[in-house]
Formats: sequence, structure tokens, C-alpha cells
Amino acid sequence: MALFSQTTQQGFQALLWKCRTFWPVSGCQQLFAVSFNISNREQVSYFNFMTSSSTALPVDPKGTDVFPTKKRSEIGYEEEKGWDEKTKEISEGKLSFSSSVEAPKKRLMSQVLSRHKFTNVRPPEKPLQAEEWNRLRQSFQSPGIFEEVMFNSMVRCNSPIDVAKSLLTHVAKSNGDIAYKLLVKYLALCVQQGQTSEIRDVYDIMKIRFKVLESGAYSLLIRGLSNSDQWRMALTLLEEVKKIMIPSRTNYESCIKAASRHQEMNLAFELYHEMLAKDLVPTLDVLQAFFDFSRGMKGAELQKELFGILLYLRENQIYPHKTFMRSIKLWFESIPGGNWRGHLTNIKDSGQCPVCNHQLEDSDLTEEEYSNLSGRIIRDVIHGTDTFRKTSPQEFEAFQTFVENRFPYDIVIDGLNVSHIRPRKMQCENLFDAVNCLAKENVRLLVLGRKHMLINSSNWRREIMKEMQNKADFFFAENLSEDDAFLLYATLRSGKHCKFVTRDFLRDHKACLSDSLTRHLFCKWQRGHQIVFSPSVEGKHINFLPAFRYDCVVQTTGDTWHIPYKDTFEEKYSYRVPRKWLCIQQKR
Repeated sequence: MALFSQTTQQGFQALLWKCRTFWPVSGCQQLFAVSFNISNREQVSYFNFMTSSSTALPVDPKGTDVFPTKKRSEIGYEEEKGWDEKTKEISEGKLSFSSSVEAPKKRLMSQVLSRHKFTNVRPPEKPLQAEEWNRLRQSFQSPGIFEEVMFNSMVRCNSPIDVAKSLLTHVAKSNGDIAYKLLVKYLALCVQQGQTSEIRDVYDIMKIRFKVLESGAYSLLIRGLSNSDQWRMALTLLEEVKKIMIPSRTNYESCIKAASRHQEMNLAFELYHEMLAKDLVPTLDVLQAFFDFSRGMKGAELQKELFGILLYLRENQIYPHKTFMRSIKLWFESIPGGNWRGHLTNIKDSGQCPVCNHQLEDSDLTEEEYSNLSGRIIRDVIHGTDTFRKTSPQEFEAFQTFVENRFPYDIVIDGLNVSHIRPRKMQCENLFDAVNCLAKENVRLLVLGRKHMLINSSNWRREIMKEMQNKADFFFAENLSEDDAFLLYATLRSGKHCKFVTRDFLRDHKACLSDSLTRHLFCKWQRGHQIVFSPSVEGKHINFLPAFRYDCVVQTTGDTWHIPYKDTFEEKYSYRVPRKWLCIQQKR
């Protein structure tokens, strides 16, 4: 085995078999068993390294199956974190508690707080002998967590594998076994350094000692093996995971990238579609990998699949960042005999592409689409959700009467939201500047405010409020009321021409719409009607970018593709639509 040096290998193997014999009884307390009904549960250490549901079961010598079927809703995932964050979680040992056990919960919280005191511990730079580890442990402030703190430090400092091996060997000889959490930390270090043989060895040990691994260990194993020449073993592990839980997005994407890297695109797309079928949202990173690894490859089916990814971006209003956009451009231009050429451009206000002169799709909805969307939003979003938990029926009825007596409006403004545009300015000054900016073209404005704005204060000057009310209609809701429903109602009631101003994403309201077609119409309406705030260079003035007349999504005519993109990667959803485009033409 590569895990330990030749001088200690034989002794460790003997210890390992000894541990295997006695483990199911004596070692159970050291296992992750958060999600299982194991006896003496109060004595189990609940440490979470990669996910919020960390579980591992010892091999049952009687062959009794104690692994319960887990529904998807019972399995917790943390899939949005990158590798660095996951490694940090492994090293810091985040917790997952059982709410029914208060005493262990308090003990564990105390242990975690104590661990955070040792974040500045530095591991040794070279392997130590048993006597040296013993001396270090005895001089340590909290000897009971010495090994765990030291492994945390090794992961954080990316220590040489030989140093970690020497500590693991010392633990095995001293205790007669190695706690599961220490094996996982050692595994994290191996994956971090791409130590394939070590990863294999740890997996072999875990297979012997544990009937089932927890999701964090599987994620580490799959990630580590997928980046090696033994990447097919990661596929085997993925199948193993499927038998006991729903694999995470990270599990799938590690295998997808491995298959793509080795030009097995059919397998990569098979895993991709399987992932989508499980409602796992792919990252831009894995979508970009498809284009990167397909460059220069022939095949109508492959081309169809990649076009499908572009349509996926369209349907989900996803904007690739500049690096991803370049991968798309290079793939198109590498298609053998395709004769595609890409150019970066800015679309004219009219919606015409200056490169190919193609007119982009209009952002306006048809009369029928608008009528259907308006009805569905009023029924499903305004009346069908918790609107009346955040306002009263009487208040909303008064608002409807207010609008009916004064509509149509040209622009509806979320006053409280806009008042926070520039944090260093008074809120009333921000709103005043916004109203002045938007009122320049003699349009009818409705500002949705709160009653506290009428009280003279450091943020809301009475004279400024009076001056604004000469330029716009104001409706002041109760201070605790939620104004999104008011915003949507007034904008839709005013007609197709009416725009709105808010920095909110309105994602919760889109989610209330029950079918994908209506959600698609809502997104299209939002893109064409939400006016975007644009700060000036000095930050002294408020500017607004007009809503687009054309639809800002991926578009194609067959021999052209137009792809909006952003300069930088944005992890969070943004209401801001990009102003830059990639135009791709096929020359006949």
C-alpha cells in the first residue's frame, strides 16, 4: 500500500485487520451516524465535512442491513460552494445536529468553539516519529482533539503527504484504529494534491471498515479519481452513490468533466441529461467544459447536443461570462466544414445587429400573451400567495381603487428600494434625484412609498417630499407592508407600455407561477419592462438605462446565433441584463 512507508506497512496492516475484527462494537462511537437509528446514538460524534448529512456505517459482522431508504427531501446538500470552500469545511469540521439530543449538541458546540481557537496551529514540516508526536500531543492545550486540529492544519497548509502519513500511522498504532473523521481529512489532503494512489488506498481501507460511506467521502473520492487516469473508477463510485442517495451536482460534474476530458462525449452528455432529470442545475463551469472539449470534433449528434445547451441558456435566462463566451465562439469556429465566424458587438437600440444586420426578437408580448400573463400574475402571485400576510385586504383594496382612479402610468417606482441606491446619501435625496431623472420626458410616475416617509426625519425631509409629490403620484402603504404586489399590479394595470423601477429580482413571484410557459412570459416581460439603475462614474448622479426594445436572451435563426454575455462571472442571479453580444454567422 502507498498509504504507509515500507517500514510500517506490515504493522499497520495487522492493526487494520485487528480493527476490522473489533470495529463494529468498539468503534461505532467514532462513526458518522446522523441519519441512522444506531444504538447509543447520544455517544456518536456528529461531524459534518462536506454536506449537511454525513453518515457512515461500520461493517455489520452479522450481515444485518441497517441502512434505511432515504428520500431525496431528507438528504442535505451544499452544492454551491467551490473546491476551496469545501476543503475549508472539511478541515474545520462543520456540524449537523439532531434536534432531539440537546446535551450532545451543547458538548459538540463547545468542541467546535474550542477548535476555532487553534486555527493558527502550524503542522510540522517533516514526518515525526511516535515519540515526537506523543510529546506534541502532551504539550497541546486540548489533547483530546489534537489529531483533528493537526489534520485541519495540514489541509489548510497543504502539508506534504508524508507528514500526514506519519501522524496517521502513529494514531493507528496508539489507538488500534483510525477514526472515520481522520480518514476523511487525510483523504481531503490527498485529493487536494492529486495523490491518486493514496486516494485508492484510503478507499480500500474504507471499503473494508465501513458498509456505507457518507456523501462527503463519496464526493472527495469521485472528485479525486475523476481527475486521474483512473477516472472510470469515479463512474463506478457514482453508480454506488445512486444506490443509496441522489448524487450531488458536484458528483455528476466531476464525472462529466472526466468523460469530456477523455473525448467520451456521448457518456458526458448521458450524465448531463441524467443530472437535469434529477433537477440538479449545472454550473456554467461544466457547460463551458462541453464546448472546450468538443472543439474540432465532428458529428451531427454532438452539434445538436451543444446547440441544446445554448437553448438551455435561453430558456433559463442564463448569461455566459466572457470566458465561457470565448469557448462558445472557438467551438463554432472549429467545427470542420462549418464555416462559422464570430464577432463581438453591441446591439443597436432598434434591436438590429450591426454585424449581420439581423433584427433581434421584440421584447414586447402579444396582446394575448400580455392578457394571459396579467391574469395569471393577479390570480397566482397577488391573490394566490402570502400577499395578505404582509398587507391587509383592506389596504390592497384601497390601493386598487387608487390606481383605478388615476391609471394609466408610464413608470411605477419602488420608492423604498430606490431610496437606498446610494448609501451615503439621504434616502429622500436618492428618491428625489430618481424622480427628477425619470420625470424629464414628461411621463406619468407612480411612487410606492411607506407611511414613515411622511414623518419629518434626518432621512425624510418634509419639504423634499412635498416637492416630489408635485412631480409624481404617491401611494403610502403601511410600514410593514410588502410592496412587490403593489408594484406588479399597478404596472400591469397600466398597460403594455408601462415600465417599473426596482432593484429586486422578483424571483419569488416568478416561482409562484405554476407552469413553465407563464414563467417564460414573466421573464420576457420583466426583461423588457424593468428599468435598470446605472451609477455615474463619480457616484454623484443617478442614471437609468432604458428597458430594451429587443429580447435579451440567446437567439438563433439557424445560420446565425446571438448570445448576450457578461464581462465577469456572477454567481448570484441579477436583474441586470448584459449589453454585450456575440454574433455568430455561418457563411454559405
